[in-house]
Amino acid sequence: MEESGYTVDFYITKQGKCPIDEFLDSLEKKVRAKTMKWIQQLESEGPNLIRPYADILVDDIRELRVQFRSKQYRFLYFFYSKRVVMTHAFLKKTDEVPSVEVERAKRYRKDWIERCAHGG
Repeated sequence: MEESGYTVDFYITKQGKCPIDEFLDSLEKKVRAKTMKWIQQLESEGPNLIRPYADILVDDIRELRVQFRSKQYRFLYFFYSKRVVMTHAFLKKTDEVPSVEVERAKRYRKDWIERCAHGG
């Protein structure tokens, strides 16, 4: 969707793995379809997508919040210019987003900026 000018990118590790793709591949079809709908919404609305669909966690790290039945899925991401870079995802099992997940997103963000921000 070009109207907002946001593009969603999935982070790829130095080893060539894509945590978002791997997580999406592990989901049942209906959950994956709902998630893709919300990713499109994020692309359309950018930082204007708010709770309960998205939220700011800490610093520049945000979460896309997908609920399906009793399960809560979290897709962490950050903005860079007009890009939404999704770092990884997990099944949320506690009230708080685990700090280990936030730290992983921060590491991935730092790596992405160093490797990809200026080159594509």
